[in-house]
Parts: sequence; C-alpha cells; structure tokens
Amino acid sequence: MIRAATDPCADVRRGHLRGQGGETRSTPARDEELSRAVARAQEGDESSFAIVYRLVQPGLLGYLRGLVGDEAEDVASDAWLEIARDLGRFRGDGDGFRGWTATIARHRAIDLLRRQKARPRSSGFEYDMLELPSAHNTSAQALETISTEEALSLVIGLPRDQAEAVLLRVFVGLDGPSAARVLGKRPGAVRTAAYRGLRKLAAQLGARGATDEGTATLGESR
Repeated sequence: MIRAATDPCADVRRGHLRGQGGETRSTPARDEELSRAVARAQEGDESSFAIVYRLVQPGLLGYLRGLVGDEAEDVASDAWLEIARDLGRFRGDGDGFRGWTATIARHRAIDLLRRQKARPRSSGFEYDMLELPSAHNTSAQALETISTEEALSLVIGLPRDQAEAVLLRVFVGLDGPSAARVLGKRPGAVRTAAYRGLRKLAAQLGARGATDEGTATLGESR
C-alpha cells in the first residue's frame, strides 16, 4: 500500500476543494457515517437515504461533469434511480458504496454517449468514453486554492487515464483499488495515472501563480 507521504491523492483527499460559492467542500472522509446511513437506508429509513445522497452526490456530480459536461445532473438523476432501486443488493462499506455508485454513474454516462454518438461536449478528455473498459503536498495545496469549477476545467484537460483517475480519487474520494475496479484496471496503473495527473496540475497552477505574481509586481512598479 502506498504511504501517504508518497501519494498526492491521499494528501488531496485529506484536504479541501472550494465550491463555486466560495465555501469549503471536504473530500469524502466520513465513510463510517456513510456505512451506517447505507445500512439504515437498506432497512427502509428514508431520512438515512437523504444522508447517503448528501454524502455521495457532490463527488459523483463532479465526476460526471468531467465525463459528460452539462449533462451531468441528468445522468446523476438516472444513476440515483438505479441506486435506489438496487440499494438492497449492495454489500460493503462506505468506500465500497462510493465505488458502486461511481460504477453505476459511469455506465449511465457511457449509455448517454452511445445515444449521442459523440464525445463529451463540454469535456477536454482526449478520448472517446465508448472505448473504455517535486513536493508531494504541492498538488493538495494548489487544488485547495481554486474553485471546484476551475479544478474540473484543469482536470479534464489531462490525458484520458490521468483525468479519470484524478476525478475518481479526488472528487469521488475512492482509494486506488476501488477506483481501479470502477475503471477495470490494475490499482497500480490507476495510482500512477492519478499521481502523474496531480503533478501536472500542480505544475500548471504553479506556473499560473508565478504569472499572476509577475503581473501584480509589474502593476505596482508603474
């Protein structure tokens, strides 16, 4: 298992991304609460299902925005209908539930793209979804300073394997093995892709920060 000190994804998951309204959105870290809520929801407790939705939906929606852009909310709605219908069949903990819901959402996204016979219209992924089966703290610190919308716009510009790995690990909050199961890949390949993607994001944000600082200094000197 990768140590946290050498895993930028783990650093990011312990950090935060700022929401579009400026609020701080924690990455998923309350799997025990989610596990309890799922168990109660499976027994028919509607209020617990609402808790499940609250804990899972933000990350799931961010993931889908990276896949299908403006269609994300519609796809998420379809996914939740299936999640609610099949909830009794789920077996596992909170992290497993996030992986299960991400898999369902991904299938619904692929269904949409098949119907459209087109690539994601608002996404920068350099691949067709239909073909799918430094300082390590720098990436975490960099992502904490930007909004969710900005982060998504940067992530979807990464190469295909890196982009989806980052979306699953940072936005959905899955660990390496869970993300690998969603993608049908080896955990090591997903960890490597996420690591490289986060390093690229950190480099982009660092370059942008340097440009902004230089512009501000130039303005002060005038």
